[in-house]
Amino acid sequence: MSDPAHPTKAQHMSDPAHLTYVYAVVPDTGRARTAVEDLRGVSGAAVTLLGEDAPPEGEDATPPVAFVISRVSSDEFDERTLKTRFEDLEWLEDIARAHHEVVQAIARQDTVLPLRLATLYQDDERAHEALTAQRHVFEERIGLLRDRSEWGVKLYIGEAGTPQHSAADGPGSTGTLSPGKAYLQRRRAQHSTREDHYRHAQEAAQRIDAVASRFRTHRVRHPAQRGELAGPEENVLNDAYLVPDDMTESFRAALDAVAADLDGVRVEVTGPWAPYSFAMPPPSPSEAPRTGVAPNGPAP
Repeated sequence: MSDPAHPTKAQHMSDPAHLTYVYAVVPDTGRARTAVEDLRGVSGAAVTLLGEDAPPEGEDATPPVAFVISRVSSDEFDERTLKTRFEDLEWLEDIARAHHEVVQAIARQDTVLPLRLATLYQDDERAHEALTAQRHVFEERIGLLRDRSEWGVKLYIGEAGTPQHSAADGPGSTGTLSPGKAYLQRRRAQHSTREDHYRHAQEAAQRIDAVASRFRTHRVRHPAQRGELAGPEENVLNDAYLVPDDMTESFRAALDAVAADLDGVRVEVTGPWAPYSFAMPPPSPSEAPRTGVAPNGPAP
C-alpha cells in the first residue's frame, strides 16, 4: 500500500481539474512527513510530499529532497484567473497566509526551502520532473539552511519635528525676527535635527551589523519599509540574518545589549522565521513551472 504523503510514480497522474501547488522543498525525512500530517494549505487543500519512490535506507543515508505540495482547482489557479486574482488583495492575503503557515509548520520540524507564492505545475508528473532537474541545486541550498533560521532586524527613527529649543523660541525672539526669517530659522533647525537623526541611525546600523556578524552566516539587506508597513516611525534598516539555531540566544542577547545603548533609535528583532530571504533565485526559463509563477512569497 502506498504512503499518501509519499506518492509513487503511478500516482503522478494528470488531472485536468487540478494543478499542483508547490510550497517548498524539504529533505524527505520522517520529521517532514510528520509535519505535513493533517496539514491544510491553500484553499483548505491537504498537504503532502512529492518525492522519490523509495527513500534511501540506513541511518547514514542522505535523504532525498521532496516538494511540499497541494492539489488545487485549475478553475481557481489557472494562469488567466491568477492575473485577475492577484488584483484582489483580500484573496491574495488569504493565499499568502495559507502558504506561509504551511512553510512555518514544516520549519518548526525540519529544514525547509520556501518557494515563491503560487508556484504551480500542470500536474504531479511535471512537478516531479522539475524536482529531478533541480535536485542538486535544492540539495546544496538545503545544506546551507540546515539547522539555521532567519531573523529580521529593523532599525527605526522617530519623526524629526520642530526642535524644542531654538533661537526663535527664546525670550523676546518673536519680536526681533520677521515671519519669513523665523520660518527659515525653524526650517534650518529642523534640517539639523533630521541630520542628527540620520547620523545616529547610521552609527547604530553599523554597530548592529558588527554585533550580528559575530553570529550570522549570511545577511540579506532588504529595502527599507515605507508607508503603512513602517508605521509612524521611519524604517532605515531592514536586514535579514541567517543564524545557526544553537547561537540564537547569544544573538538575541547581544542585540538587546547594543539596542539598550542606542539613543534616538528603536531596534526590532523578529524570528525565528523560515528562511525566505535565503531561498532559491527564480528558475531559468527552461525550468520554470508550466503555469506561471507569481511574485515572491510573504516576508516575515
